Amino acid sequence: MTEIALDEKEFQEIKRQKVAKPLMWFGIVGIIMFFAGLTSAVLVRKGDGDWVGFELPSFFIWSTVVIVLSSLTLIFALRSAKKDQFQNVKYGVSATMILGILFIIFQFKGFGELIQQGIYLTGTDQSASGSFVYVIAVSHILHLLGGIIAMIFVLIKSMKNKYNSKNLLGLQVSSIYWHFLGGMWIYLYVFFRVII
Repeated sequence: MTEIALDEKEFQEIKRQKVAKPLMWFGIVGIIMFFAGLTSAVLVRKGDGDWVGFELPSFFIWSTVVIVLSSLTLIFALRSAKKDQFQNVKYGVSATMILGILFIIFQFKGFGELIQQGIYLTGTDQSASGSFVYVIAVSHILHLLGGIIAMIFVLIKSMKNKYNSKNLLGLQVSSIYWHFLGGMWIYLYVFFRVII
């Protein structure tokens, strides 16, 4: 009886491993389509005329630096897990989470810079270009919050030394999503620089 239960447990684990990464990629494709739709809408709206250009906030470049650093700390965590260096996994995941939170703080500071320039999301003084920047940046922040929530679960498991050379799935799936979000922000930042 114990042997059958163990086999069932192993079967469920194998099934979970086969499904986790494809589901993540499926979700990523959906997010790409979402942001492709938003950036396409920007291009269409800019073509209508009366487009107001403005200076992007300096905090957006700091956000870009921070998100790149957060990917590096997550790479460090994953490599550490592959070497069974449990303490380094905790450091890497913790640093990634902190940098993710710092990214969001810098984004909101960037919104403050936009307001100082007179660029608003809504209202009589709003412009389409400003509104798009807010909507796209906030959409990215919401997706990043999902990544931070995933990092909380990864951190809890890493505190229990669950990630090692034989068990990397949760850390790998979270890493895929996190690196994707970093790449997406770099794309959005370059897009803003070119279009705005």
